[in-house]
Amino acid sequence: MVWVLLVAAIAAEVVGTLATGLSDGFTRPLPTGVVVVGVVGAYFLLSLVTARGVAIGVAYAIWSGLGVTAVAVLGAVIFDDTLTWGQVAGMVLVVGGVAALEMGTAPELAGEGGTASEAHR
Repeated sequence: MVWVLLVAAIAAEVVGTLATGLSDGFTRPLPTGVVVVGVVGAYFLLSLVTARGVAIGVAYAIWSGLGVTAVAVLGAVIFDDTLTWGQVAGMVLVVGGVAALEMGTAPELAGEGGTASEAHR
């Protein structure tokens, strides 16, 4: 369940961030509304992840690392943003770092971490 919440938080953040590019400086109501709902939803879902025992630092690192990578890739696909080989290499390193975090916290992310206070003991 924690994985589902974390993936949903990442997806909400990615949608909200991508909608920023369509909001025209927050002058277009629909994309602006998507930004607000996406960002608020992302933080709400992230709070549910931490309430289920995942340390905030680990959850946020995974959320932000995968979110940034997804926004960069989708920005290239949707908005024709340019990605250099150096940027792609950086994203590979970010995803590798996230994988290392996930391996080190597998019990928490599998839902075996208990409450947030138990995870910090």
